[in-house]
Amino acid sequence: MVRILGIDIPDNKPLEYSLRYLYGIGSALSRQIIDRLGLDPAKRAHRLTSEEVAKITALLQEEFTIEGDLRREVQNNIKRLKGINCYRGLRHKLGLPVRGQRTRTNSRTRKGPRKTVAGKKKVGK
Repeated sequence: MVRILGIDIPDNKPLEYSLRYLYGIGSALSRQIIDRLGLDPAKRAHRLTSEEVAKITALLQEEFTIEGDLRREVQNNIKRLKGINCYRGLRHKLGLPVRGQRTRTNSRTRKGPRKTVAGKKKVGK
């Protein structure tokens, strides 16, 4: 099994898909890395030489924020939003959707029991 930056990437998948197992690397970035290093996107990960793995690792460490550093950065951004009590920070605190999704019907059971959202009051007759 090939390890890149401490993460095992799948052996039997093409390199283009295997690189996506690293946090912070999606389809576009995976293709960009392969093109820059001149590798074959259809090549299986277990067929990589140690030189190619070293090239990939060096490029990722030099130019991209991925894995632990990226996770830490995202968590710090969320913590900052919560600290300044902005709208997005409050939504994170309450466990509600942050990016404008509806809450009337969805997002209720996503994270446990029902969460109240200020809105329409029921009038009994």
